[in-house]
Amino acid sequence: MALFDDVLLAVDYDRTLTGPDSKIPQRNLDAIAYFVENGGSFTVNTGRSTTTMRDLFYKIPANVPFLLYNGSAAWQDGKLVDLRTIDLPLWETILAAKAAFPEMNWEIQGADNHYLYEPSAEFTQLYAKMKWSWAPAIPGEDYGPFLKFAAYGPVRKPVLADMFDYTEEDDARFNELDAFIRKNWGDKVEVFRAAPRIIDVHAKGVSKGVAAVGLKQRLGKKYLVCVGDAENDITMLDMADFAFCPADAVVAERYNTVCNCADGAIADVIYKKIPEILGIQP
Repeated sequence: MALFDDVLLAVDYDRTLTGPDSKIPQRNLDAIAYFVENGGSFTVNTGRSTTTMRDLFYKIPANVPFLLYNGSAAWQDGKLVDLRTIDLPLWETILAAKAAFPEMNWEIQGADNHYLYEPSAEFTQLYAKMKWSWAPAIPGEDYGPFLKFAAYGPVRKPVLADMFDYTEEDDARFNELDAFIRKNWGDKVEVFRAAPRIIDVHAKGVSKGVAAVGLKQRLGKKYLVCVGDAENDITMLDMADFAFCPADAVVAERYNTVCNCADGAIADVIYKKIPEILGIQP
């Protein structure tokens, strides 16, 4: 029996596996390789889509399916599986949301691409900076499975970290948006705050926690260890057998912490926390 055979480690991507600069510390990559080589099962459990993860699938040494769209689908053997679609008419929903919150940047995440409805120039600059692909969303068009839509606040700087900088007014406006979505479609969707100025919307019953526990059961693992940083990670952290956050996480005060994300939080979990859980010396 290998050292980590009993463990499934599921981690968020942005500001958990990566630092605030959106780069993965080499210390994390080395630790994941060590974990997998010694029998551990590793996956990324993220709100990101195939579009924003496609260049990363083969750079991250995961050895079980990636969990995407906050648990709405999984990436396995080069394709999306286990799709959970939103039971709402896409365009009626998006147009109503845009009319009520016109300053937001509205994004439809399909299985093959992102579609932006009347994005600001600054939002498209953010996309260019992140090297994400997109196409204009044209009302009435069919974009395949309705997996997820998202609202981003006005872009002040064309970096993803901008969505983590917010004022009291920003917070209040996103609380209003959250309440609007729940009031109009709460019986059909789940709402997650992916960042202080990002709201993700998914099919009812979808969550990172449900996806992670389901994968643990399919793999027959004894322990589910999860690491996350934001409100959309809470279900995953609460449903894990053991949960950790980077010290600089948005929800750090609720969970046991390791080092800051830029310093290799996942490596800390692998080299320090999991051996403690298993009662072994690495």
